[in-house]
Amino acid sequence: MCAVDEATLESRPDPEAPRKRGNPVKRWVTGAVVHPWFAPLAILSCVAAATAGVVVMNPTDDTGPSTCLFKLTTGFDCPGCGGTRALYYVATLNLPEAARHHIMAVFATPFIVWMYLAWALPRLFPKRTWRLPTFHLTPGLLTAFLSAWAAFTVLRNLPWEPFTFFYV
Repeated sequence: MCAVDEATLESRPDPEAPRKRGNPVKRWVTGAVVHPWFAPLAILSCVAAATAGVVVMNPTDDTGPSTCLFKLTTGFDCPGCGGTRALYYVATLNLPEAARHHIMAVFATPFIVWMYLAWALPRLFPKRTWRLPTFHLTPGLLTAFLSAWAAFTVLRNLPWEPFTFFYV
């Protein structure tokens, strides 16, 4: 015979009860975050919202003086100068103007999209049998890209033709 009677066992609280009775919103959020599809969809949602905000705000309108600290202190275009306008033109499918405002961002966009898809598709569709080839960023490749970006930054600030075409 057991020394614990049935009445004692029935009156004990369930150790899982606090988790079962918790805030339903918190349970839903916790349940959603642990799924493998959450991160790809969250990133896609943020990028889509930012792009929609840029398209709605239309940064190509002359809205006043620059707020770029680098440009205000030196008078030169910074390495990222024109990136928002380039995003606007890419989103509105005007690639020549996008390239004029920031050719390095336009050049990098397809690679960034490819890397995102290669990362996100296995998480969104885990049962599919084919995979996109992954694009590995080696130190040499990153060095070459950053060197080209630095050269672009210097060349776009030169005050004579044909470099003034990229001055924004």
